[in-house]
Amino acid sequence: MDIRKVKKLIELLEVSNIDELEIHEGEESVRISRHSNKVAAAPMYAPAPVAAPAPVAAAAPVVEAAPELKGTVIRSPMVGTFYRAPSPTSGNFVEVGQSVKKGDVICIVEAMKMMNHIESDVGGTIDSILVENGQPVEYDQPLFTIV
Repeated sequence: MDIRKVKKLIELLEVSNIDELEIHEGEESVRISRHSNKVAAAPMYAPAPVAAPAPVAAAAPVVEAAPELKGTVIRSPMVGTFYRAPSPTSGNFVEVGQSVKKGDVICIVEAMKMMNHIESDVGGTIDSILVENGQPVEYDQPLFTIV
């Protein structure tokens, strides 16, 4: 392609509203673009502005008061699974209203396949059992109250 033709094409591009021009003559072709890094794309239309939603008053955080536990609270010494009995077929270690002595096993907390016997810290009567059998427990979670 003749250089004079290329110059003429450049001039045409400059005076027109065209951003890009591509010409093929036989095996030769030339592409002239005003902005070499511009990507051709469908025209983008901005959506109509939408009114901002009315601000929502920040809700005061709801803090549930922990129930007042009376007596001595026996807490889980570890994270694990709470069991009331030594096996599924045997009876529970303790029931509400049952008397216990300091050192009596009152439940098992399984952690990493190890069965950890939890003993009563005090003597007294089981006032409440705060966890269901087979439920996961967290460290320091209340398990029993003894009065």
